[in-house]
Amino acid sequence: MWTILKRRNFWIMVLTDTVLCGLAYYLAHWIRFDGHIPVKEWEGLWLTIIWVVLAKLVFLTLLNLYRGMWRYTSLYDLINLVKAGTGSSGLVVLIIFFVTRFQGFSRGVFILDYLLSLIFLGGARLAIRLYFQGRKTNGETLAPGLEAASPKRLLIIGAGDGGEKLLREINENPQLNYQVVGFLDDELSKVKMRIHGVSILGSVNEIQPIVQKFSVEEIIIAVPSASALEMRRFVNFSKASGVPFKTLPGMGELIEGRVKVSTIREVRYEDLLGRTEVDLNLKEISDYLNGKRILVTGAAGSIGSELCRQIAQFNPAELILVDKNESGLYEIKVELGAKHQTLTFTEALCRVQGSFLKQIFKDHRPQVVFHAAAYKHVPIMEVFPWEAVFNNIVATQVLLEICRQYGVERCVIVSTDKAVRPSNIMGASKRICELLSQAYSLESHCRFMAVRFGNVIGSIGSVVPLFRKQIAQGGPVTVTHKDMTRYFMTIPEAARLIIQAGAIGLGGEIFLLKMGTPIRIDSIARDMITLSGWVPDRDIEIKYIGLRAGEKLHEELMTEDELLDKTSHEKIVILRSQNGLSLQNLTEGIQRLCEEAETGNIQGIQRELKQIIPECQFEDCGPLKL
Repeated sequence: MWTILKRRNFWIMVLTDTVLCGLAYYLAHWIRFDGHIPVKEWEGLWLTIIWVVLAKLVFLTLLNLYRGMWRYTSLYDLINLVKAGTGSSGLVVLIIFFVTRFQGFSRGVFILDYLLSLIFLGGARLAIRLYFQGRKTNGETLAPGLEAASPKRLLIIGAGDGGEKLLREINENPQLNYQVVGFLDDELSKVKMRIHGVSILGSVNEIQPIVQKFSVEEIIIAVPSASALEMRRFVNFSKASGVPFKTLPGMGELIEGRVKVSTIREVRYEDLLGRTEVDLNLKEISDYLNGKRILVTGAAGSIGSELCRQIAQFNPAELILVDKNESGLYEIKVELGAKHQTLTFTEALCRVQGSFLKQIFKDHRPQVVFHAAAYKHVPIMEVFPWEAVFNNIVATQVLLEICRQYGVERCVIVSTDKAVRPSNIMGASKRICELLSQAYSLESHCRFMAVRFGNVIGSIGSVVPLFRKQIAQGGPVTVTHKDMTRYFMTIPEAARLIIQAGAIGLGGEIFLLKMGTPIRIDSIARDMITLSGWVPDRDIEIKYIGLRAGEKLHEELMTEDELLDKTSHEKIVILRSQNGLSLQNLTEGIQRLCEEAETGNIQGIQRELKQIIPECQFEDCGPLKL
């Protein structure tokens, strides 16, 4: 508050409101008595005007109407203005009633004063806002580099909340050199209506004639909640219009719920998957994250870093970031520190199976653990299977044992659909991690659980970044098999559901995230080429290179012996299986596995994995080449 009192603009606002409130009170008397205020009423006016004005200023201050800037006056500010006027006028009327029973005072004066005060105070604020918007329109407050440039003519698809907020920011920010010529929306009842003075010109079907008629130079798709079908339609129409187009991110990316021009970006393949926001039970999640010490392994990876971003929203007491990737660890720490300056972050550069991990638990005593660290590249793990044994299996057992020793409340392990009837070393290693979480849940008070899901779009090493790079280089885009399919979801969606599963779990569950319909990899390649402005097979070649070692043509999410149980969340189910192993049997099998891994015996590793997981579908082979 002391900082506000030192601002010159604060005193200008207070002085302006003082004059306007005093003027309103005087004019209320003047109007009530037809321009001839009786002597007795004059005496009452001068006796009470100071207290009436002071009451209004106090209420305006209490409702924070001097903390904002008048040039950005919003509906929220006007609502608070009505509250302040109602409260102050009500207080004055009550005092006068109990003190004088309105002897010598006209009731009509206070009604007029209430109305005039709202008109004057609200009008002053709106006038300032309109003045600055007018200056922006005339180019008076643009940055020097933009003064001579004519504004870019912009068409917005979506006349909902996203489009309205985008238009409002463009109108209020003098540095944004856009002129919004209109909106498009498929809700026909909105056509010819206006938002902040800008017309809704028609439906998306009419985009081409509208673009030509209004000389549109750029299109922005402002529908953060668009489904996959809707987004594909918007993109197809925008592309056909022949002008550049961009989009606002989906709600999963807009973590803070704010629509900003700075978030506008090129349309990516992720947008074509659909943008339905994942509803979370915020109370359940807050109950186990708020104020807790939370550790995330693999914090620099695709899933791990997104888990950290999402967890930080729930105000943990401390967020401990564990990863062996020095650069990635530094980057996520800097990013989170900039966005959440009041939170405590601790970075730990170490391997999960290393001895230093135990010291981290001893020093920081994490209460909740998310285990996202793992090797996940199928072909590479086929060549170096011992690394999958040590980095995936042994590391997970070491982590679970430390969690048990230090009384961790919950531990959530990130798994994969490749753990189902595994045909490769990586999938088999993650299946053992699932079995370990079940076995340890029987031996500990800690709630161990695993979350199984398919591919995430845009993760490090996934096909989307690879295709994007190949397209930028002019092709060819390499697809393993024309009929190959995979399950996909976005990184933010996966992270949010992992966190939600952690709230639901009681210990021992393998959660399965509902992934929707599998998508053909060939379709992804063709969509990405089209989004880049090229024609598949004509401008950019698609080359089929065949299945790689350990790959399946179609992935599965569950086996026949696994049954599904519903949970409180529509996108999360629990897998029930009868194939669990005791911790002792698992530990003995892992010990034999490590002995084979120490010698680099690939056939021995495969043999021991089959002993632990009979449903493995390995092809017997010797050392493989990348």
